[in-house]
Amino acid sequence: MNEKVFLAGAAGAIGTALTPLLVEFGYEVYGTTRRLDRTDAIRAAGAHSVLVDIFDRETLANTIECIQPSIVIHQLTDLPPALAPNLMSEAVVRNARIRSEGTANLVSAARAAGCKHVVAQSIAWAYAPGVAPYDESHPLDIDAQGARAVTVVGVAALERWVLSMNEAGGVGTVLRYGNLYGPCTGRDAPEGASPLHVEAAAWAALLAVQHPMGCPFNIAEDGAQVTSEKAKRALGWRPDMRLAEPHTAQSRYAAR
Repeated sequence: MNEKVFLAGAAGAIGTALTPLLVEFGYEVYGTTRRLDRTDAIRAAGAHSVLVDIFDRETLANTIECIQPSIVIHQLTDLPPALAPNLMSEAVVRNARIRSEGTANLVSAARAAGCKHVVAQSIAWAYAPGVAPYDESHPLDIDAQGARAVTVVGVAALERWVLSMNEAGGVGTVLRYGNLYGPCTGRDAPEGASPLHVEAAAWAALLAVQHPMGCPFNIAEDGAQVTSEKAKRALGWRPDMRLAEPHTAQSRYAAR
């Protein structure tokens, strides 16, 4: 296969699970981080390490232009260790900036480099109040107030930028992830209204790469406040998907 994938946020919780999965399925992965101390881990997972800041628009554009990826995956967040409650208010603002300004930089750079497919991480708890479970046609909570408004505005900006790929002759896929738990997430067990294991989230990203569709997908466990039936039907995703031992993920996938 040897398709090039530019994975923004390769050292994050989902990126850490996704990188070796993409590598095992034959993709040439260029994984980004803005921290030098995380580059070795990215290389150890089988990817090329790329040191770049999403807010450095010029360097980001030049980097993607040089790599010429066929797929760009956006898995960037900026969360405190163990989701420390006393640090979350600042994290909300940082994440909103990543979702708005950072996504604008990433999508613009991808389009300028001729990349036709962008897959991006969104969230499943930005829907307006209504009758649950929410499907992807339910509106976002644009009338939210306070910290929630900061989050929803950022999410709406991210999704507009990603879905604009569809209007430019490409494919933009939005993955509305539930509340993550599992390795590197700060949660060991399911929590929140729409729980999701981080490894199942990584599988959803891989499947979105393999099945390009220009639309949003809810990605959460059964019984959540959202329904993920669309992802199950269109992508073949399941909430119980986990990483396998080395060299067995493809055989497990083939047996589905």
